[in-house]
Amino acid sequence: MTLSESAINEILAVINEGGGTDLVRQLAQFGIQELIEAEATEAIGAAAWERSPERLTHRNGHRMRTLSTKAGDLELGIPKFRKLSTYSSAWLR
Repeated sequence: MTLSESAINEILAVINEGGGTDLVRQLAQFGIQELIEAEATEAIGAAAWERSPERLTHRNGHRMRTLSTKAGDLELGIPKFRKLSTYSSAWLR
């Protein structure tokens, strides 16, 4: 299950009512980054540095993207792959 950007914004808005915007932004950035990495692992069939016969390609760094939320801008690293040039995270669609 994936949350849409509007659902993430609604969750952050409820949490932000009590203050602590920076903490919320950092937690959201960390959580979404971990989900993006898990999505990338699933897409290529192996975790970073893992050797696997099911691997489709290899990771080749990250490209930085900004996701704007009510808690502030989140700087997320989207994994780049050597052979899957059409990969795009569901979190930034």
